[in-house]
Amino acid sequence: MTLNRHGSTVIEFPNELEILLTRDYEAPIELVFDVLTKPEHVRNWFAPFEDKMTVCSIDLRVGGNYHMVFVTQDGTECSFRGTYLEVEPPTRTVETWLFEGWPDAEAVETVDLHETDGVTTMTLRLAFRDKAGRDHMTRTDGFEDTSDKMEDYLRSLLDPNGTVSG
Repeated sequence: MTLNRHGSTVIEFPNELEILLTRDYEAPIELVFDVLTKPEHVRNWFAPFEDKMTVCSIDLRVGGNYHMVFVTQDGTECSFRGTYLEVEPPTRTVETWLFEGWPDAEAVETVDLHETDGVTTMTLRLAFRDKAGRDHMTRTDGFEDTSDKMEDYLRSLLDPNGTVSG
């Protein structure tokens, strides 16, 4: 992984209920899938900015639940939870998504991965049940920071030859 893609997440609003994020990572699809779905990885990149992860529980199976909590520098607790609806390693997950701080910000999140020539493209779609929920999420800039942190974490897992370390 040599190319720094910081700041390259494409964030789109295809309609009044959805947010679509697209990002390329110079890493194999299997590793990107693991970094997105295994607690031992997620706890290293999910919390944006200088926030600290305090809970990271993932039961990766259809009907399984996940719960992630981080605390901001001012002490605010941010809790996300949901249930997996589809799990197709290493290319796709679909899960319910709820940010407990904004109960109207409830959505279905679909993550699709596709690899070409060692670059994995992640497409993440949040489909909210109503416009108010989606509007909450358009007022945050944590998406880009979290994507950059995930890139840095993936980079730390790869050696200069592009193979998985450890």
